[in-house]
Amino acid sequence: MLDRFMLNNKSILITGATGSFGKAFVKTILKKYPKIKKIVLFSRDELKQFELQRDLDPLKIKCLRFFLGDIRDKDRLMIAFRGIDIVVHAAALKQVPSCEFFPLEAVKTNILGTENVLNAAEIYDIKKVVILSTDKAAYPINAMGMSKALMEKVMIAKSRMLNNNKSVFCGTRYGNVMGSRGSVIPFFLKLSKKDKVPITDINMTRFMISLKEAIDLVWFAFQDMSGGEIYVKKIPSMKVTEIAKAINEKSKFKIIGIRPGEKIHEQMIGSDDSSSTYEYKSFYKIFPNSSKLTKKIVKKGKKVKQSFQYSSNTNKEWMTTKDLKQWIKNNKKSFLEI
Repeated sequence: MLDRFMLNNKSILITGATGSFGKAFVKTILKKYPKIKKIVLFSRDELKQFELQRDLDPLKIKCLRFFLGDIRDKDRLMIAFRGIDIVVHAAALKQVPSCEFFPLEAVKTNILGTENVLNAAEIYDIKKVVILSTDKAAYPINAMGMSKALMEKVMIAKSRMLNNNKSVFCGTRYGNVMGSRGSVIPFFLKLSKKDKVPITDINMTRFMISLKEAIDLVWFAFQDMSGGEIYVKKIPSMKVTEIAKAINEKSKFKIIGIRPGEKIHEQMIGSDDSSSTYEYKSFYKIFPNSSKLTKKIVKKGKKVKQSFQYSSNTNKEWMTTKDLKQWIKNNKKSFLEI
């Protein structure tokens, strides 16, 4: 967990702050770090900002600053980053089908937008920046994954070329967050009374990560980062058919085929990353290939075997339908509000 005093009298900016992750992240900060100086919620959707302001009123919560802007706009970022100490970069185009049909939009936001964020961070001597990536960046087969993979490369290259000796950049990589907007659990819940549930592929598997776990990984990265590395949390897998059964045991399936650019199994770490990947108790860390891995940087990590892969279908840890039922029961209200 992040040092409790790290954010005292500091200013933090979250891009894509009105998304599922951003909203939960802001609420976590407000709960755990009441002495924070300023939280800037940067996003391009004015309706989502308006809706969030009804939940988090900046007139009552004095540290909040709602900032309308797009990461594609360099000048807007330069204004937003003034006086900021820490940045969480969560803004992205994340829907696989839409990125597949409009790949240049994914390039403009996920790649060029990230470069804008990191350039502004370097200019303003932002102390730490964490970018949020995805499993689809490992062996990418779709436009979204390719753009996210290049986003990671932009972060690594920027880390290597930093000249100010004041900024540190890193990334976190995880799959679809359980219960987040557009994810499979809310989708299946809406269809729970239907006779048949659409399944893209009977063998499909997915990693299962909660919003809290995703947030905790970012907090840990802030505390641990040395520059240019990517953090991957160890999480359980589950067959998509089992997810549907957890919501409705009587579900019957209608196989509809995979969507454009969709994978049957998720992969967090590919074999090509194994030469620079180290294992820890609850996560993996992928270091830049060009970095000098001293004992100080590795910090008790154990190097994985050559050709190691971290995939949802060969994962050692699996979530049961019983576990998922309990999670849905405990979290249904909160994630349906996201």
